[in-house]
Amino acid sequence: MARLLLDTHLVLWWLSADPRLSTSVVSLLQETGQEVFVSQASLWEMAIKRSLGRLSADLAQVERSIAEQGFRWLSLRNEHLLSVGTLEFVEGHRDPFDRLLVAQSRCEPLLLLSADRQLAAYGATVRLV
Repeated sequence: MARLLLDTHLVLWWLSADPRLSTSVVSLLQETGQEVFVSQASLWEMAIKRSLGRLSADLAQVERSIAEQGFRWLSLRNEHLLSVGTLEFVEGHRDPFDRLLVAQSRCEPLLLLSADRQLAAYGATVRLV
């Protein structure tokens, strides 16, 4: 079984049963024994997007739903933050939340699931879905 970290958009897709979430990803997340993590950085990213009017999700409900779904929160640690500073530069990619998720995936280690093709350049701890 794998230890998985969900990119922010995958969390939102999962919670809203969005059709962009493939059946293979749904099956993977529902497999018995999977450890599925959601970073506190994702909640922070959602809060910023909500404050900018780019997201309408009820964040208190999102926060409660993570445990209800059997997922676990991944806390931010100094090790994660310091690791961001050692990440290689990926041309055209500057999203600080994505970079933090990549750093967390490397430190823990976890397999970061994302639909963001640019993240594939970060290597083995990222799986495009």
